[in-house]
Amino acid sequence: METGIRILNKVKAKNPVLVVGMPGIGNVGRVAAGYMVSELKMKKFAELHSPHFPHLVILDEEDEARMLRCEFFHIRGKRDLIVLTGDTQSVTPEGHYDFCEKVLEFSRKMGVKDVITLGAFPSGELKTEPRVVAAVSDKSLKKKYPFLDFGKDHPVGTIIGAAGLMAGMGRNYGMNTLILMGETFGMPLMMDPKAADRILHVLMKILGLKLDLSKLEKTVAEMEERLKKTEEIHKKLLEDMPKSKEDVRYIG
Repeated sequence: METGIRILNKVKAKNPVLVVGMPGIGNVGRVAAGYMVSELKMKKFAELHSPHFPHLVILDEEDEARMLRCEFFHIRGKRDLIVLTGDTQSVTPEGHYDFCEKVLEFSRKMGVKDVITLGAFPSGELKTEPRVVAAVSDKSLKKKYPFLDFGKDHPVGTIIGAAGLMAGMGRNYGMNTLILMGETFGMPLMMDPKAADRILHVLMKILGLKLDLSKLEKTVAEMEERLKKTEEIHKKLLEDMPKSKEDVRYIG
């Protein structure tokens, strides 16, 4: 088996922009991309499968097993929009390169010249108003987005996974890439819809989209209540723990 893309419906896209939102820290990119697909009622037209994905299958409500996959969605507009999201990213460095290469080759054939990747910026803090930190594949693109935060106060350094690698490799395909990273606490296995909500607000401005974010904002409120309770539990644990000369920095 090789990494490959199966076309379900042929699409002729008009000057399309590609938005990539994959699972990662806080699932920020995946939540944002998935919400956009759902609210815009975008149509799936292709699937990507790869041997670099985790070696497992997903069982649905009918106990039917299916392979892990990533999916391409499309909707028409002044500029057509293509969204790529899915179940997983690669589990190997080689797989990340293979995945990005296949996506970029496929997208170039569809006429994509502009790519926006979505990800997370783990700050290690719970912020009332998380920021969206941006990066670009070429510094000249900054002039196109003067309203974005390009990390002057939060130097990023490296970006792991498809969100960053897609930008680095995209230059070889003649593509301009903007990376949007929602500031998140970075708690393992915890979804952060608040960071996704902030990214979607920025995306609406960039793409000229109108999205009803009320459902996502409700999820944000519910998440904040859960985090508040978790914080209270951690404080109680610290109070109840025997005093030690060692500094307690993490409670699992």
